[in-house]
Amino acid sequence: MTLVLRGTYLDGFCHAAIQSPAPARNQIDKINVLSHQPFVIPTEAQRSGGTCFPSHPPHHPRSSKTTLPQVTEVGNVYYPVTLRVSAIHFLNPAPLMWSFDHDPDRRDFAFRYTLFSDTPAECAAKLASGAADLGLVPVAAYNPSLAVVPGCAIASRDRVRSILLVVRHPDGIAGVRRVALDTASRTSSAYTRILFSRFWRVEPEYIPHPPDLEAMLRIADAALLIGDPALFALEDREAREQRTGERLLYLDLAHEWHTLTGTVWVSAFWAVRPEALTADTVSAAQLIQDLQHSRDQGLAHIDALADEWSHRIAVPRATIHTYLSENIWYHLDEPALAGLDLFYRYGAECGALPEAPTLRFL
Repeated sequence: MTLVLRGTYLDGFCHAAIQSPAPARNQIDKINVLSHQPFVIPTEAQRSGGTCFPSHPPHHPRSSKTTLPQVTEVGNVYYPVTLRVSAIHFLNPAPLMWSFDHDPDRRDFAFRYTLFSDTPAECAAKLASGAADLGLVPVAAYNPSLAVVPGCAIASRDRVRSILLVVRHPDGIAGVRRVALDTASRTSSAYTRILFSRFWRVEPEYIPHPPDLEAMLRIADAALLIGDPALFALEDREAREQRTGERLLYLDLAHEWHTLTGTVWVSAFWAVRPEALTADTVSAAQLIQDLQHSRDQGLAHIDALADEWSHRIAVPRATIHTYLSENIWYHLDEPALAGLDLFYRYGAECGALPEAPTLRFL
């Protein structure tokens, strides 16, 4: 019988000396890695019969040894014990995700992390329910049961381009009575509510809506778009005006936040369920090192990321490059923490958020 060891980012097969239905970890000799394929552990009979399996184990770039994953058994299927990672599938986290997606680090990370692609709202829900262990948490969804991983963020020190309030009303912000909110992010909705309530002194009705600008503006005076749909809308701005003859007001909410508060706008940070960090997964020090290393590698490869993403989304390469290198700030530093403190305080004061939490760091 062939036993199957399923995992993520697996690119080959295992050699193992299988003498019982439950192989011990030290019975697995060699492993390589490939995305979304099972580990197949051949029986002794298959190996003696000449079945050929790849024999080159993965090389960890920061280690001279091959590190094998912990495994757990479900029936006769063996799963690597990894942290379950909820990753946001927009462009802006791309530098943070570099080592999860690119060799040689990808082969190393595969032994410690299993990735799921989610929206910001889905990420928050999975962490809250325990369906994920680590995620890029929207700052509005943070709760003290999670530990913030130091060093990494999705933030902006001025214009971000991907958080956009598009206003149709001829009187601008003052005339807005209904706002259609992109359902993908509670955090951007909270920033919108804070700006309207505290700074613009307008109290509109808020309507959740999928990110479709034309549909949103049919039912509301303004539309909040986030992530890639916001980038698309901004790129299409002049073409839309030519098509329709209508001139809309486009407000970059990170710029508005920075102008009105003087602080950094912060959208998300890495957060982890501390109980998921065990001897079988990764240590806190390893997690911090991995995530900061991935960020630094991503920032060193912006050209490559711009090339990759220009084939995935309908945004020019030059815009993508500027967005990743200038619009987004990937460091959870003191200015970013000051902006977060203000966001939580103002959000609680205007009712957009519950009582301001105290951030708990790993």
